[in-house]
Amino acid sequence: MSADRVTAKGSRADGRHDDSGHDDSGHGAGGRGGGELPPLWVEEPAIRPRLPDPIRDAAVRSVLIVAFTLIQAVIAFLCTVAGSWLAFPMVLSSVASTVVATWAVLDVWVTRQVWNQRNGVVSVPSSTARQLRRERRRVRRATRSAERSGTGRIGTSETGSLSRA
Repeated sequence: MSADRVTAKGSRADGRHDDSGHDDSGHGAGGRGGGELPPLWVEEPAIRPRLPDPIRDAAVRSVLIVAFTLIQAVIAFLCTVAGSWLAFPMVLSSVASTVVATWAVLDVWVTRQVWNQRNGVVSVPSSTARQLRRERRRVRRATRSAERSGTGRIGTSETGSLSRA
């Protein structure tokens, strides 16, 4: 007996629930043959790395504040159209919420910049700018090493002694 064998309808021997609709006999739920069903969920590697926690926190906070501000602005507009007494306080609070939402979006940008400055940026090997900097460094090092090897520091390359006296 295998551990994945279906013991009762919809439950496995190891306690996990099986709602795939087929049993170990190789027949589907309707008694048709056809083998295994493809998995419903396939893990794929992420294309971009996950955002760091502080940046993600600021971004979620910003999205919630901006969503609240937009809802508040719509309610202020509807109250104004309806002529409600609530229109004026809603417009004032919408203006204040717009300032807060702008601050929240700027907070995401600043947090991202600070994170990149403190922890560095994950480099992409195909970056053209990086390749140009590498080539410039290589040329600079080659010229420096050529200058060093061409002339001695204290005149040792010409005579082999430190002084001519």
